[in-house]
Amino acid sequence: MALLEERLKREHPDYSVANASISGETSAGGAARIGSALERLRPAILILELGANDGLRGLPVAAMKKNLAAIIVAAQKAGAKVLLVGMRMPPNYGEDYAQSFEKAFAELAKQHRTSLLPFLLEGIGDKPELFQPDRIHPTEAAQPLVLKNVMRPLAPLLAKKKK
Repeated sequence: MALLEERLKREHPDYSVANASISGETSAGGAARIGSALERLRPAILILELGANDGLRGLPVAAMKKNLAAIIVAAQKAGAKVLLVGMRMPPNYGEDYAQSFEKAFAELAKQHRTSLLPFLLEGIGDKPELFQPDRIHPTEAAQPLVLKNVMRPLAPLLAKKKK
């Protein structure tokens, strides 16, 4: 988040970053909090990166999709553009679950006409040295690569700020 904030200050000073995330939160938690967060923060752009904890807990993909859809709809009704950030599950969750989980993000983006980053950890996920010992969370060294991934789909949204 700090790297994104620094970059926006340099390149798009009319934007600021507000981090409304809660570590370990599921999509249900995000859906429960979205109304008050939108009211309080009034974002022009919402970067929606939720669902990984649903997957790691083996929660139903359909429930995650329903929660993410509710967040997207609320954000769009509030006038925010949405960048949906996808994740993938490790293969030990089973091929059917992993495929269903990954496809959910593309399906939501298409259905709700949002921007999509298909996989937050693209180019990082196969480099164990860029992960903490839990093999789930990226290290500080990986953060510039994560930012690069986010900036690709975010840049066009930043260029279209409403006057």
